[in-house]
Amino acid sequence: MIVSIQKGTKAFGTQDVFEDIDFEIRDRQKIALVGRNGSGKTTLLRILSGEQTLDKGDLIRPRDLRIETLSQITFEDETITVEQMLLTIYQPLFDCEAQLNKLGEQMVLDHSEKLLETYANLQHAFEDKGGYTYKSEMMTVFTKFGFEASDQYRPLSTFSSGQKTRLAFVRLLLSKPDLLLLDEPTNHLDMATIEWLESYLKYYDKAILFVSHDRMFIDHVADYINEIEFGNLTSYTGNYSQYQAAKALNQEKQLQAYKRQQKDIERLEVLIEKFRYKRSKAKFAQSKIKYLDRMDKIDAPNADVKNFKAQFSSRLRGGKQVLKSDALAIGYDRALASVDLTLMHGTRLAVIGPNGHGKSTFLKTIIGKIPALSGEILLGHQIEIGYFDQELSDYKSEKTVLEELWDGFPELTHTQVRTVLGRFLFTADEVFKSVNVLSGGEKVRLSLAKLLLQRANLLILDEPTNHLDILGKEALEDALSDYDGTLIFVSHDRYFIQKMATAVLSIENGKADYYPLSYPEYALNTVEVKPEPLIKGTHRDQSKESIGRLNKQLIKLEESITLKEAELQEYREKRYDPAYYHDQAQMNLLNDQIDQIHNELNAFLKDWELVSSKIQELQKPKSD
Repeated sequence: MIVSIQKGTKAFGTQDVFEDIDFEIRDRQKIALVGRNGSGKTTLLRILSGEQTLDKGDLIRPRDLRIETLSQITFEDETITVEQMLLTIYQPLFDCEAQLNKLGEQMVLDHSEKLLETYANLQHAFEDKGGYTYKSEMMTVFTKFGFEASDQYRPLSTFSSGQKTRLAFVRLLLSKPDLLLLDEPTNHLDMATIEWLESYLKYYDKAILFVSHDRMFIDHVADYINEIEFGNLTSYTGNYSQYQAAKALNQEKQLQAYKRQQKDIERLEVLIEKFRYKRSKAKFAQSKIKYLDRMDKIDAPNADVKNFKAQFSSRLRGGKQVLKSDALAIGYDRALASVDLTLMHGTRLAVIGPNGHGKSTFLKTIIGKIPALSGEILLGHQIEIGYFDQELSDYKSEKTVLEELWDGFPELTHTQVRTVLGRFLFTADEVFKSVNVLSGGEKVRLSLAKLLLQRANLLILDEPTNHLDILGKEALEDALSDYDGTLIFVSHDRYFIQKMATAVLSIENGKADYYPLSYPEYALNTVEVKPEPLIKGTHRDQSKESIGRLNKQLIKLEESITLKEAELQEYREKRYDPAYYHDQAQMNLLNDQIDQIHNELNAFLKDWELVSSKIQELQKPKSD
């Protein structure tokens, strides 16, 4: 255990966020914190980081524990370059290197065993801290966040606010604190960066606590789930899919136990009522009354499943061919891509690609918000478009929620408008809230209510899951599941894409490629196979033998990694064995064994990266 909260309580005014929670984080655990918006997830992160304090209870942590979060990173001097900023992280490493050099000079004259041992220990510490790999790791993390290698020489002041946020994220990852706290780490990252971040965090050799609404991200990173619900915190072992199954099973067990107890209570109450006034049975009745009073009552299962419920449908079926684009050049001052596409009725098209490559521009070109640079786009017969804009979170209006919806559809009665708003969780006095004070999630729900009433047969959605919590995303998936029209959407939520898409349009680096495949099929069929670099002249002759030897070493490492991953999965599955989860000592021993396997796996992975880097270096063509 590296940090824990005991009997922790936090409230804002009269509103309890959580009460008497017990929570702990062990070394190298990857814990996802889940719950509704407003349930207290971010508050818990802020308490652990020291930004807020508990009202009651104890926060226990070692004094030397390094806890860092993205919000705590600031750039005091923006005149320095990115490289200068990032190199400050490695100052302890540079100090160690200087000490090694000093000892090396002493060893010229002093050959004592003690000095040799000191040097060996210091060299091992230097290597263990990444003394020989920090530069490649720094550049890998930097470029994976969408920066060019040359950007490292630019002053911090030349970057936009969004880029500075990503630079802060780079610095946070490279600083490698003992406990990494992340609040919605996938926000504003494109799919490729999210997938890379998953892999990086999965093998991060320290503890991570993160809040995310990205279900696939949670599935791929977390090995523990902690849920905050109704002010209580419940821990589950496993990833998000396993948490869902375990929670459903627990609720079913609790429901059955509750029903059995209620039958017992009902039977006893009948007996008590039957015999309490009979002198010969009064003592018996009193004993049953005392038994009921002492009984530990089982609560009915209570889950926060309140969510909006709606079903999208179209007014007209429309033509079989919904949309056709021919050499459609999309962009502003320059073309980002040229799109050739024929979309048929019923298709659910996911538009994917890196940020800034033209996804939203394509949607806005379809609806006429941005003119095409060249080419043409044709809509089919009787095609009616409904559009959802990702920028609606910035929408301002002095109107109330009721007025906003009713003014858009004046033909509806007051009851009909209230009914629709109720489906989207705007009930009672909430319909009189000003649009200006709505949260991002509430504005999304209001916009979806408008979209529902349009009854369009072509829905165009730009990042519809932004600002929705996990239950909100699931409700949107349910609302669209039986939609009888055609769907075009942009999303970075792979879980949503996987559930919705029947086709994929990939826009990247000036190309727009259409795939009539589901997202899993697309992912399997578009794995990039990079050709071997061409090696010419004497360089090939000199490096051929070394590359062959390193490739053999790489194959052995890959075999070891595969075996170790299988072993790790085998040990993780033991956590569901009653012999372990009913025995705390056995569970602690199992966790230690899992930690050891994690360390061995990480060592293999580091060796694999080192060998791969050497091969790539040898394969680089040399100039004549």
